[in-house]
Amino acid sequence: MKTTIEITDWLLEAAKDLARRERTTLRHLVETGLVQVLRDSDATGAFHLRDESFEGRGLQSAFKAAGWEQIHEAIDLHDDQDPTP
Repeated sequence: MKTTIEITDWLLEAAKDLARRERTTLRHLVETGLVQVLRDSDATGAFHLRDESFEGRGLQSAFKAAGWEQIHEAIDLHDDQDPTP
């Protein structure tokens, strides 16, 4: 099937040079590139985040109504404590 596409000048020239060096056609390079892009697209699929939850009692009652700023402050206070006994 014939179609027309617009390609940036430098990209077209680079593709033509490559086609000459590899003794192939521009059509072959374009088709090969499109096939690769389609394969990569199919291979990656949608991102799925695995379930890494754990058993616990949930959020501590002191933080149920807290905003991120209060939670960050509590983490910073915890990090400042000396871990050595």
